[in-house]
Amino acid sequence: MSAPTQRTSIQLYRDLLRLLTHIAPGTSPKSIALRTTVRAEFEKSRNEEDSAKIEALKANAVRALSNYMLYQGGVQDKMKGGKLGAAMDNYHERSVQGMQRNGNDSDEKNGTAR
Repeated sequence: MSAPTQRTSIQLYRDLLRLLTHIAPGTSPKSIALRTTVRAEFEKSRNEEDSAKIEALKANAVRALSNYMLYQGGVQDKMKGGKLGAAMDNYHERSVQGMQRNGNDSDEKNGTAR
C-alpha cells in the first residue's frame, strides 16, 4: 500500500474552493460566507514558515471540511429518518444540557446564580 499523497497548501486551498462550489454553488450568502472564511484562514497563515505548524493547519482545514460534510450528511439522513441524524440530535441535546449544568455551577461559584 502506498503512502497518502501530501497536498501542498495551494493545492489544498484550491481543492477546498472547488468543493465549496458543490456545497454552496453560485453567489448565495452561504457560498460567500464559506469562501470568505476559507480565504481568511489561509491568509492568516500565509507567512507561516514552521513546517509542523503548517501541517497542523492543513490537517485542521481538512478536518473542518470533513466535519461539515458529516454534519450535512446527518441533516440529509435525518430528513430520511436515518440513525445518523437522530444520533447527532441526541449528542447535541446532551452537550447543551452539559453546558447548562456547567454554566449554572460556575454561576453559583461566582455568586451570580440565576
